[in-house]
Amino acid sequence: MTNLHRLAGIVDVDGLQYEWELRSEPQWGESEGWKGMTIALLRKHTQRGALLEFPPPKRLLKGMQRGRLQISDATVSRGIRAALQAGWEPESRGKPMVFIVDADGN
Repeated sequence: MTNLHRLAGIVDVDGLQYEWELRSEPQWGESEGWKGMTIALLRKHTQRGALLEFPPPKRLLKGMQRGRLQISDATVSRGIRAALQAGWEPESRGKPMVFIVDADGN
């Protein structure tokens, strides 16, 4: 059984290990409205990280109460693969790359 309520962890994607951690939970901003969670990624023994910015949960947009965060290894793995496909090069140097995840998780 996968623990869905972790705030950090390590996932294996295509034989490589990636560390992840929750950087920010969904939050309300006066100028932007609801902003979704952000997850930081880093492949072990590399330098350049990535940030996945998720859309706010639909329940918040509908005015419902905030529920528990649902962060699974599968969600993080899909985000890693999408970031790699979009051009993230963990071996390179530089600031973390930011990737906006759409409502479908891509």
